[in-house]
Amino acid sequence: YISQEGNHDILRTLRREVLDHYDCFVVGETVFVTPKMGRELCDTDRRELDMIFSFEHMETDQHMVKWFKRQFHPGRFASVISKWQKALCWPANYLENHDQPRSVSRFGDDGEYWDKSAKLLATLLLTLRGTPYIYQGEEIGMTNFDFTGMDQLQDVESHNVYRLMKKLGFPKGLRWKLIRLTSRDNARTPMQWDDTENAGFTTGEPWLGINHNYTRINMSAQENDPGSIRGYYKKLIALRAGHDVLRHGDFTPLVIEKRLFEFRRTLDGESVIVLLNFSRNHHRVHYAGEVLLSNYEDFDGVLKPYQSVILKEPLNKS
Repeated sequence: YISQEGNHDILRTLRREVLDHYDCFVVGETVFVTPKMGRELCDTDRRELDMIFSFEHMETDQHMVKWFKRQFHPGRFASVISKWQKALCWPANYLENHDQPRSVSRFGDDGEYWDKSAKLLATLLLTLRGTPYIYQGEEIGMTNFDFTGMDQLQDVESHNVYRLMKKLGFPKGLRWKLIRLTSRDNARTPMQWDDTENAGFTTGEPWLGINHNYTRINMSAQENDPGSIRGYYKKLIALRAGHDVLRHGDFTPLVIEKRLFEFRRTLDGESVIVLLNFSRNHHRVHYAGEVLLSNYEDFDGVLKPYQSVILKEPLNKS
């Protein structure tokens, strides 16, 4: 039924006969759509959907289908995000959901720079134009599962694809590697509330195994720590709420390179620049302003590994 004739009539009827009777908004899960198709689904004057989840940025680390991964390229990722930022009246922004691997394992570094890269991704998510969506566990930096075999997975799709790869002659090690990187169960392990048995999720038997890093990565450990990933999310949310430019400002990409993504948000003469370093390298940048927030304690014009910085530019006196 994807993009079949009559879809728009059905959505307009749904809007007119059902949705207009309630104080609500509706988001479409719209895979395989182009920006033009996206505008036809959610532009305000179309009276169909209020916003859509696009998927193109989630396809930048794959060859054709999601099971065949290629190396994550931040520049390619940033280019697609920028395209959709400009394409829609109001984007729905997300980096994780129940069908995608954990973002810090996928787009960041869940080892040495786990804390910094989780905060960098949070900075990206909460400074883009549009509505940010935060998936359960993302706010504490939950990572991909650490399962060791197919018998630990519940995801039907993963089992079907594994059987298909076996039938096609894929070596066992390669089959597991592809499943481990891509399985939907990466984001479906139980929420890690604390360091007690079953991560505090249940006193019974959970439907799916729990990542062994729950003793280190859990809500209880971060709840009252302002320096934690959760604490950083709280600072970001407060910053966004207190600055109209971050909620309603225009979006302009400035630098999109292999490891760097820099953009500007502007509104009524106010300007904020967001600097993101998706690498272990240091990078000098050439912007001045007040540091509103950074995932490091300092910023001296050189971005450290996985550093993110939000700068308020000086007002234009001219």
